[in-house]
Amino acid sequence: MKRRSGLKIVAASIAAAGAMSALPVYAQNTIKVGVLHSLSGTMAISETVLKDTVLMAIDEINAKGGVLGKKLEPVVVDPASNWPLFAEKARQLLTKDKVAVTFGCWTSVSRKSVLPVYEELNGLLFYPVQYEGEELSKNVFYTGAAPNQQAIPAVEYLMSKDGGSAKRFVLLGTDYVYPRTTNKILRAFLKSKGVKDADIDEKYTPFGHSDYQTIVADIKKFAAGGKTAVISTINGDSNVPFYKELGNAGLKAKDVPVVAFSVGEEELRGVDTKPLVGHLAAWNYFMSVKNPANDEFIKKWSTYAKAKGIAGHKDKPLTNDPMEATYIGIMMWKQAVEKAKTTDVDKVIAAMAGQTFKAPGGFMSKMDEKNHHLHKPVFIGEIKADGQFNVVWKTPGPVKAQPWSPFIEGNDKKKDEPEKK
Repeated sequence: MKRRSGLKIVAASIAAAGAMSALPVYAQNTIKVGVLHSLSGTMAISETVLKDTVLMAIDEINAKGGVLGKKLEPVVVDPASNWPLFAEKARQLLTKDKVAVTFGCWTSVSRKSVLPVYEELNGLLFYPVQYEGEELSKNVFYTGAAPNQQAIPAVEYLMSKDGGSAKRFVLLGTDYVYPRTTNKILRAFLKSKGVKDADIDEKYTPFGHSDYQTIVADIKKFAAGGKTAVISTINGDSNVPFYKELGNAGLKAKDVPVVAFSVGEEELRGVDTKPLVGHLAAWNYFMSVKNPANDEFIKKWSTYAKAKGIAGHKDKPLTNDPMEATYIGIMMWKQAVEKAKTTDVDKVIAAMAGQTFKAPGGFMSKMDEKNHHLHKPVFIGEIKADGQFNVVWKTPGPVKAQPWSPFIEGNDKKKDEPEKK
């Protein structure tokens, strides 16, 4: 990959994403906010819209007077689905651009790439995507789900009568840390429920993989041995050919349900969803959830997307779980800065404990006082023909995150709060 200056990468990112052509010119007395999402490469399908969500929230905050009397100034960089480049761009944001906070990353490998940078330089990162847990950092707030807020409830549902009473499981994921660690947790969980190794088939494909014909044929063959469900941790644009192949093979949800942990409304945009009706996704938010806070969130996004001419969204605005988690994160950060009366990282971290926000998902989201994770509800939704989700199961209220899964040996000895360094 050719090296380019940071300014050129920002310029290229703006052109590629098509949503920042009219960024306002800021005065010097601003608070800089880093935006660290892939706007090109295999993860752009999922991450570009999160960049736009941050920009929408910044516009909203600035229209109401900013934070501490100062306007927020976004600094957007494109790490281009290149994991080492994430660390390079993070260092640029902290040392050159002097951002007060960063909203970014999708994959766990990108988050793990930047984590040492934020810890070394005492920066602040808000990470908005479901992940495998097994991590706590003073410098990170995790606004997506831990495994007990997504993966475990989803598999419990599949094993229940309402979910089809699955007895055999295909664990299918992209080959990196999030799917492998999540599946390690799920394998231990399934064993605790009496599922034998012979009834678990684990498969991985590289980022950007596009030929799922053999894998789907293998799933059909495995499913002949008993009631089977697929748990998909495929990430990025590989989801499009995977779901297309499911449709081509006639693998219907009533025969072999697929529950996805990284597929929402945005990833289904490029797929004919009619053959996929009834397949599942587990998230902490769906666009189809009915409540006043979500109505307002969808309206804000629709207005913003149309005004900015955001590709895809200006004609068909969609919201999804990581967008909600991004929005909650930036609003909670604003509240914490105002409580601390400063953007000083250590003081903002202290002020984040116990912050609450009325989330579009319909519940009051709360930042845990200790573990830097949100208390979040869990929803399981069925894909509808229009690419939206019909919620078939949900928790009665928000669930407290367990960053250290009880299904991994030795985690019972780990503290539920970041170490002070």
